[in-house]
Amino acid sequence: MSKIRSWKCPFCGQVATICDNDIHSGNSTMDIENSIARVMLVWRFIVCPNEDCKKFTLRVLLWKSRLEQADRMSKEKIVGDKPLYSWDLIPPSDAKVLPDYVPKPIVQDYEQACAIKSLSPKASATLARRCLQGMIRDFWSIKKDRLIDEIKALEEKVNGEIWKAIDAVRSMGNIGAHMQTDINVIVDVNPEEAGILVGLIETLIDDWYVARHDHQQRVAKVIALGKAKQEQRKPTTPET
Repeated sequence: MSKIRSWKCPFCGQVATICDNDIHSGNSTMDIENSIARVMLVWRFIVCPNEDCKKFTLRVLLWKSRLEQADRMSKEKIVGDKPLYSWDLIPPSDAKVLPDYVPKPIVQDYEQACAIKSLSPKASATLARRCLQGMIRDFWSIKKDRLIDEIKALEEKVNGEIWKAIDAVRSMGNIGAHMQTDINVIVDVNPEEAGILVGLIETLIDDWYVARHDHQQRVAKVIALGKAKQEQRKPTTPET
């Protein structure tokens, strides 16, 4: 019987119900004598069931393994709770697909920060800080010599909770220290801290760019409806 589970497509963003028919997976064991021992490479494709999407993801994991004998049968078994390595090949990171109205430089910094988050948290945090400064300058037209001064100037312009979130990240250890100097200075952070900073970027994109776009769309619909109603009320010229 096929297993059914909930899954969110990283491409279209829809939460979908997937079953075994949407998944293709396999594995291969490397048993040549080496410095680690036997290892198993496991890969998995998932195809989005959304007919308007149908894109697929590909994730690869490398586990320690061992060969077990049971009931005259040999079976390869994964060893440990965590893989030795993991790779998200398609898409290459957990970055959200951002709307095309978000400025390209901000999108690029965000995507690169996500892509390198596990491999190099330092580089990820550096890119995320640059992304934060880019958004403050682009969206709020605040430009000062230091990011810390731009954040302070932002306080009177944004929702209090949003500013508290930004300030909380600013006050975090090494991240906070380097927000007061050059944003391109490499920050010594761990993967969790880098993830928090990337999460802040995602929140601000939603609360600033996406919210503004949605507001503009709603206002445009109201204006268009008002014009249409005015046209309907105009007296028609009688035929002669």
